[in-house]
Formats: sequence, structure tokens, C-alpha cells
Amino acid sequence: MLVRVSEGIDADLEAAEVHRRVYAAGGPALLFENVRNCRFPMASNLFGTMERTRFIFRDALAGVQTLIRLKKDPTELLRHPLRAPSVLRTLLSMRPAKRSTGPVLAHEASLDQLPLLKSWPRDGGAFITLPEVYTEHPERPGYMNSNLGMYRVQLSGNEYAPNRQVGLHYQIHRSIGLHHAAAIAKGEALRVNIFVGGPPSMSVAAVMPLPEGIPEVAFAGALSRRAIRMIRQAGGPMICAEADFCITGTIAPDELPEGPFGDHLGYYSLTHDFPVLNVDRVYHRKDAIWPFTVVGRPPQEDTSFGELIHELTGPAIPAVLPGVHAVHAVDQSGVHPLLLAIGNERYVPYAKEREPQELLTNANAILGQGQLSLAKYLLITAHQDNPELDINDIAAFFCHLLERVDWTRDLHFQTRTTIDTLDYSGTGLNEGSKLVIAAVGRVRRELPTDVPTDLWLPDGFSNPKVCLPGVVAITAPAWSTGPHKIDPAAGTFSEQVLADSAVNRFPLVVLTDESEFCAQSLSNFLWVTFTRSNPAADIYGVDSFTEQKHWGCRGSLIIDARLKAHMAPALEADAEVSKRVDRLFARGGSLHGIG
Repeated sequence: MLVRVSEGIDADLEAAEVHRRVYAAGGPALLFENVRNCRFPMASNLFGTMERTRFIFRDALAGVQTLIRLKKDPTELLRHPLRAPSVLRTLLSMRPAKRSTGPVLAHEASLDQLPLLKSWPRDGGAFITLPEVYTEHPERPGYMNSNLGMYRVQLSGNEYAPNRQVGLHYQIHRSIGLHHAAAIAKGEALRVNIFVGGPPSMSVAAVMPLPEGIPEVAFAGALSRRAIRMIRQAGGPMICAEADFCITGTIAPDELPEGPFGDHLGYYSLTHDFPVLNVDRVYHRKDAIWPFTVVGRPPQEDTSFGELIHELTGPAIPAVLPGVHAVHAVDQSGVHPLLLAIGNERYVPYAKEREPQELLTNANAILGQGQLSLAKYLLITAHQDNPELDINDIAAFFCHLLERVDWTRDLHFQTRTTIDTLDYSGTGLNEGSKLVIAAVGRVRRELPTDVPTDLWLPDGFSNPKVCLPGVVAITAPAWSTGPHKIDPAAGTFSEQVLADSAVNRFPLVVLTDESEFCAQSLSNFLWVTFTRSNPAADIYGVDSFTEQKHWGCRGSLIIDARLKAHMAPALEADAEVSKRVDRLFARGGSLHGIG
């Protein structure tokens, strides 16, 4: 499960390139024993496969899953009393064990002595990519009102004072913001501890979408099946005693530019002002190891986090969202851009022609729930139409929806609202629009699987390719307008395609820079279509209309998924770096036979 890499490796681009190659091959975890210009070894790909992730938490998963099922059905223990000891053990593990000291406080270092990991060529500096950022509410200190989040940390570059400041990028709808706001209201600096390494359950807990009132540290204990050891220090938040590293400090009153950073949507997040942490101390345990990951166009190692979260929380969805059977944040689209859901449609069971009613109630509930509120496209169908529909079978879900959808009725927009901080398809940072597509009822159409021989396209549009049954990608002229301006090409396409055109046999048309690439795989279709479009700006329709402020179309729905001038560039590896690390995979290298 782990390979030791003895050759010298540079934390600047080389380690990340090796990681990406090994992850893509489904390879083992990596321990880089010889990091150039750094006395600390580095480890990566710890969660690189679901098999390895489940193995790490093998002793605790059953207890945690039972605990979550109890939220859905409190009578679970009455029917299965033998599960009580496991649940009790899990509950007891959730209370942190307080300590006066711990291994993490054994030694101190400076920021420049840490591994300065840079993952992508245009990154603005070195970053911590598996940080566990811990804060406590300024008015109610203690773990019960704490937050543990994986907010990226920039260690070097930009305008940060070397060895004294780091950037702290926390995105919209993160609980650290509540603590920061409370500190500002009190006129105090917010104290922050950043843990790196230690119990692997802390990393998972830091990304877990837990309900209010359940601290992440408590969940980490449940997932460890062992209470997390926490050190209480006077005047500050607790420290994870068994972390490999801990950076302590306070958030400064001013912000500084942070980024760019190659992020999990597959593009760079650009430079913006974010909070700065003034660093007090950098602690580390004896023989500390620096864990890291690399994010980029999915799937990547963080995909395992998403799958584990789905496995654990999926059964509780109906309890949290009554009427909703299942929710799937689509990893291939970057998670927040596309959300699939299966709900209920029971409001008028006697109706001969059903239309979305309860589904819209379900959709509003989903978009009001924590980080699900950041979804940009929410596609929802009714359980009653096909009880066997598997929400994880994305191609089948699209076919089910496109067979039934009525574009004159089933499009519901939210404009000028919040979207994911990392999504640059909108009108500004955190700003964009949402679209709910709710489809219910009878099958309305047969979905074509081939390009019709009589398909006519306007001048400048070419090379139609079928992505899925009922979905065609078409190469369009390159985007040629300034930031956030309407490029006329997509509108021209929708105006020139007539209602009786063969194009309209496809309910969904995707305009793209390269239709061949978009249609090459399901993953490409999902990534291109939903990361490169802002619903309110980039959706058109053949024979469209507006009626009582409701927009719809009688022909094909058109999504303009071309790269626009205001979007961030896509991630590309450095070819020279790739050549340099080839030696590790060659005969005699530590990684020969992998990748």
C-alpha cells in the first residue's frame, strides 16, 4: 500500500507531478524520503483509492454508519440490539481527550523549513494542501463550538512577510467565517491553529458537511474509534496533540492577495484578497512527516473524500431533507457546478398529466442546505417515475430526465446569487446564477443516438458529436467579447435554428470550443458543460419566450460552454518537469512499473 521514494525530489512541481501520475495509475501511497532543501519527508496519495481509504477507517466505519442511520430511524437499535456496543464505543470516542502536552509540541521550526509544495506552474507560491484549520468561537471557547475546516493555506509568495505571514483562503459558506465575524464584532484578532498530519480522521472531518452542533473534532474521534487528544493552551484554541505539525497565529485586520492556485475544478483560482495569518509558532513532533495532496481536474485524490462522505451520509439524506431520496454532487464536474437529485412527486396523485410541484419544494430544500446551496445546476427527477433509477449512474439519469423534460415549463432560474468561490463562470467572485431543472411524468420523446444526415448548422458552427443520447456537442466560433459581455454567436445560433430543424431532435445542445473533446467521454462532457457556463448568461433556446417572467423554449435547450474571456485558465502540467521525474518510473527507479 506504500512505496518509499528514495531518490531526491523537489517540492517545487516535481512531487506533485509524481503524485498525479501515481494516482492516475491507481497506485500506492508515496513516502518521499529525500526532499531537496528540506529536512522533513513528505507523504501523499494516502487516500488515493477507495479501498485504501476504507482500510484506514476499517475499524470505525460500521459504528459511524450505524450512528448516522439512527438519525434516519431511531428504532434501529431496537431492531438490532447487538449493534449497541459499537454505537456506544463510537459515542464515547466523540469527546476529545484533553491533555496538558503532546508529541506535536516537541520541536519548533520556521516556515521556510517546511516543505514548500508547489503543484502547478502558475501557482502563486507554496501551499499546504491538506491543512486542518482549527478555530473556536470567541464568545464560547471550547471544542463544542469549534470548527475544523480544510481551507487552503499559502506558505510563501505574493506580499506575505517571509517566515511571519501565511495566506488563509476560506470560501463562502464556511463556519470559520462565523468565528471571524464574532472576533471582529468583539474587536479581537481570531486565534487560529493549523494542523498538518496526525490522525487521518481529522483530514476527513475537516471536509465533512456536518450539521450544526456536531463539532468536526468529535466526528474525527468517531471515525478514529478513539478520542482525539487535544491540548488546551491558555488564551487560545486547542491543539491536536498528535498532529505532525501545528502553525499557530492570529488573523490580521488587513487582507492580502492570495493565489493563483490550481484548484479542484480543473482551473486556476486567481489572485484575490483573503485573510492573512500572523504566525506565532511552528511546532512539529519528532520524526514529523508532511502529508500533501494535489488537486486538479477531477478525479483526483479528494474524490475519495467525496465518495466516503456519500457512503456515510447518503442514508441520512431523507431525514435531513424530507421527501428527497438521494443527492449526488457530481465529482467530474467539480462537485458544486452540478447536483443530481431524486425527489418525490405526490402532491396531486390523481392528476392525469403530472407536473413538477413537490419536486420544486424538494429543490428549494436542497438549495437551502449548507454547502449544497452552492450548487449551480440542480437536476431533479421523481422517484415515482422509475423507482429503480440509480443516481450514481449519471448517463442513465440524464436519459431519464431528457426523455421527460418540458423546456417550456421545467426551467427555474435564480439570478444574481451566490456560487462557489472557485467557479469563474459567473459575474464575479462568489457571484453567478443557478438553474433547477425538474422533470416528471411520461416519456415525451425518443432520444437520438446518432447525428441526423439532414442536420443543418448556421455558418461558423460545425462538427456535431453525440455526447449522450439526446445530447449533441457542436463546435462554435471562439468567444470574442470582453469580460461578462454577451457574445452574439450563441444567440445567433438559437435564432437561426428553426423550430422544425433536425437540431431539435436533440433536447440538449452544447456549444463548445472543441466538440470532439466534449463528446470523447462522459467525464469530458460533464467537465466542459458545467464548469464553463453560467445559467443566466449562457443558456439559450430554440423558439424561446418569456411569459410572466418565466423563460422557456419550444425547441432545443442550448448551453454555451465555450471558454470565455473572464474565466480562469485550465491547468496544464510543465512538460520539462514531467521529463525530469521520468527517472523514478524507469527501470531501477523507485516507481518502476507504476504509471
